[in-house]
Amino acid sequence: MEAARRIVRVICILGLLLRVLHTSGDKALAQDSTRLTTIIVPYTEYEWWLLEWSNDQLSCQMLIDHEGLPTIDEVINFCGEELATAWWDTPPCNLDETDQCSGVYLYLVSTQAKEKEVIVELPPAVAWVDLEGCTPVPPNNLCTVLPLLVLKGEEPLPNEHIVAVQGIYDNEAFYCAGDVCKIPLRPTPLQGVNVDFWVESSYGDSSEHYTAQVRVVDTGVSPQPGGEGWYVDVISSQWLGTPLASCAKIWEAFPPIGTPPSWLSTPERFELLATGEPYYYLAGRLVSQGLVDISECPSGGLLPNGYADVCGLEKARPAVEEWQNQFDNRINEVANETGIPAQLMKNLFAQESQFWPGMFRVPFEFGLGQITDKGADAIFIWNPTFFQQFCALILSEETCKGGYLSLSEENQGILRGALALQARAECKDCPEGIDLTNVNFSVSLFANTLLANCAQISCSIFTATNMMAGRIATYEDLWRFTIANYHAGPGCVSFAIHQAWGFTEQLTWQEVATRFTEPCIGVVPYVDEITR
Repeated sequence: MEAARRIVRVICILGLLLRVLHTSGDKALAQDSTRLTTIIVPYTEYEWWLLEWSNDQLSCQMLIDHEGLPTIDEVINFCGEELATAWWDTPPCNLDETDQCSGVYLYLVSTQAKEKEVIVELPPAVAWVDLEGCTPVPPNNLCTVLPLLVLKGEEPLPNEHIVAVQGIYDNEAFYCAGDVCKIPLRPTPLQGVNVDFWVESSYGDSSEHYTAQVRVVDTGVSPQPGGEGWYVDVISSQWLGTPLASCAKIWEAFPPIGTPPSWLSTPERFELLATGEPYYYLAGRLVSQGLVDISECPSGGLLPNGYADVCGLEKARPAVEEWQNQFDNRINEVANETGIPAQLMKNLFAQESQFWPGMFRVPFEFGLGQITDKGADAIFIWNPTFFQQFCALILSEETCKGGYLSLSEENQGILRGALALQARAECKDCPEGIDLTNVNFSVSLFANTLLANCAQISCSIFTATNMMAGRIATYEDLWRFTIANYHAGPGCVSFAIHQAWGFTEQLTWQEVATRFTEPCIGVVPYVDEITR
């Protein structure tokens, strides 16, 4: 199974790289040329000689452009590896006994003020997309009138300006002189329409060719007398409006029309996340920690497996309700920061840990989301922003710059261990046996892990279909695939996706759910429970 998971990770990464290369190729073709200019830079040239101690014979001459001794790489470049090694291995010499010294030494001969030509890449012109006449507010993105699609050009070079904005809107070409183009929107199919756009500069070149998906759907109701209502959504890297939810952007998938299903919602007030479920395991943990008076329970309120019995749950019920809702404010905060729906996170925490952030069922799983060692792999590989931020706290910036997969197995293990320590909540000296500070961190960690799984699912779908996820699956089903990926792993989910697409060329949850192998089939009721 582990070998299969590694293969899937490699396939997904290769698929993502192909997508990036494909996109980069399109951009390269769209841009006439890279903006380059030559500038004259003054500098000081330092002339160094490498001399032999025995006879002061010149062995090598070096010209460098910085203060201080030449680096070992510079000595190798000018003098060769053999001489560089001889210099590196030469011990310090007492200047009063130089006739007895061996090896080679550096001598600064002269300095001279000089100038050199440096080729500099100039910032390119860019284009942005916005709306006029309406500011859609998630999750409904409701407009009372049909807005204008506004394409804006930006020229960063002084003394240059945007000459024109042009492109193709739903297979119709358009051209606007100047740096702004306003296009009246019209109703679109549910999957939206494509807009390709770019700008021309007085510098003599054009910007990259950008894309946007635009969806305009009649609400079917009038929000005001005599008016109409429209759901308006825009997906583009150049979008200036309210940021799209993170996973929707990763998938290039429109959220559902109007109000999302409750399991994909983030309420305005965290109090609306409150639940009162009778969690037997959570009750058992609270009883075990002495937080509940079970003196009236004949069996001590616990079953042999650590769960509360009926009496234990009855006595623990107020504490259970208080405990399961104490993280709601933090869940809502993280949802607003990351775009991961708050209700989805709470549903997942209920399934994974019953809100007990210590060990639950399986050892070496941590936090409210019970993140595993393999989950740490996923977040470091598929969430590069999180990786760079976290890695820099543990390893050197130089070590981290190549990404997680470039690290040695030892350094990868160090990062996974550090992450586990941050997420581990057990605390012998804490009143409840739990460090709530670490629990708050684990909520953010879990959201970032889900973002990584969103990216992994996007890549799995691309490798199966050669299409972006949002073009072939619904927003709701993409979340179902992501939840399954988090719980069962990419080996299970990628296989089911490839099988479903290969046999039916459909990627619905109903179809994919029938393609899981026997060891993986348990993920289906898990997903259904969370998304019901």
